[in-house]
Amino acid sequence: MDKNNSINEIIKLSNKYFEDFNSETPFIPNISSIPVSGKVLDKEDLEYLIRSSLDLWLTSGDFTDEFEKKLRSFTGHRHALFVNSGSSANLLALTSLKILHNIDEGDEVITSAVNFPTTLNPILQNNLTPVLVDAERGTFNIDADLIEAQITKKTKGIVLAHTLGNPYDLDKIKKLADKYDLFLMEDMCDALGSTYKEKNVGTFGDVATLSFYPAHHITTGEGGAVLTNNTQLKKIIESLRDWGRDCYCPPGKDNTCKKRFDWQLGNLPPGYDHKYIYSHIGYNLKATDMQAAIGISQLNKLENFIKARRENFSYLYNEFKNFKEFDLPVWYSDANPSWFGFPLMLNNIAKFTREDLLRFYQERKIGTRLVFAGNITKQPAYLSSNISANREFPIADQIMNNAFWLGVYPGLNFEMLDFIVNETKTFLSINQK
Repeated sequence: MDKNNSINEIIKLSNKYFEDFNSETPFIPNISSIPVSGKVLDKEDLEYLIRSSLDLWLTSGDFTDEFEKKLRSFTGHRHALFVNSGSSANLLALTSLKILHNIDEGDEVITSAVNFPTTLNPILQNNLTPVLVDAERGTFNIDADLIEAQITKKTKGIVLAHTLGNPYDLDKIKKLADKYDLFLMEDMCDALGSTYKEKNVGTFGDVATLSFYPAHHITTGEGGAVLTNNTQLKKIIESLRDWGRDCYCPPGKDNTCKKRFDWQLGNLPPGYDHKYIYSHIGYNLKATDMQAAIGISQLNKLENFIKARRENFSYLYNEFKNFKEFDLPVWYSDANPSWFGFPLMLNNIAKFTREDLLRFYQERKIGTRLVFAGNITKQPAYLSSNISANREFPIADQIMNNAFWLGVYPGLNFEMLDFIVNETKTFLSINQK
């Protein structure tokens, strides 16, 4: 039996299956949901998934190699390491920086008071001290003008996400990092394709992270990546991801270093098998070839995804600027965001609460989300951690109380966006007194 003929038959059937059971349904107002985010998959994604599964190679392999190569080609990094989630990517990135720079426990790391938990958590998980800085109204990012006042002799780095794909002030933040010899970790999980001065975000700092959860710009189901130009840092990340091992052989390979039984490290006996020598206290945070295969096909569509996100954002922006009750998002002139969502802030003109509006949207199946944790110091998980040092964050509080965002992902069309706009007009006409 010819293997290629068999594969072609399987793919032909899978294409038919996809077309038969994944036809696009028409949008029905008040009946159809308008998700705030979601995956956009086609028969090519299914084909890649099936091809990767046929040889029953269940860990990382050739598809992972190709995905990492295509990913670093797109972002402009020397190294890309595929992992099992964006949260794992953040943990690996910060832990590797701590090791590389010999950072002591208790040393300080600057981050934003408006945050996603797994951007902040690695600081705590590494027994470092997060120093929070208030946000900037309009961009929802850290206020770069407030950072320098928080830098001390114990400050070692800056960890920040580009909120909802909107690049933060990389000029000011990079200058501060260089001035005080601080590392910069860019969480670009919501910002794949965003640029600053025509350069991809994630390439300004020492290390960057991505998430490929279904809500993000491309998806592998679960999945993430760590990106860097620093080869020494890459080796530490790779070791931490792969159980902390010293060996760098790919799965299923032996003796890449050509001296498997010639090492002597730690207090081990000479000749101890290099595959079982551990140089770091690591994890198993690898992803699978099947996930990587979908990532390859998703990357083939990324430029179109980014274009759709920007078009959907522009459409909503041009409509919502007619509503005086909302403060619209702002971005720097040097930035070209690859928007993850369309953020809005209720202002003092509004005669209604955010909850009133979000309940109205929900009844009409219009998806919304808040700006992640808002003022993260108010979250129950952090009340006992004393991360705020009894300081106030007034803009973060405003975001916590009055901000939310609507979807712009490529699965939305203008008919859906029109419905959002028209229903918002209806709500405002009812709630103007």
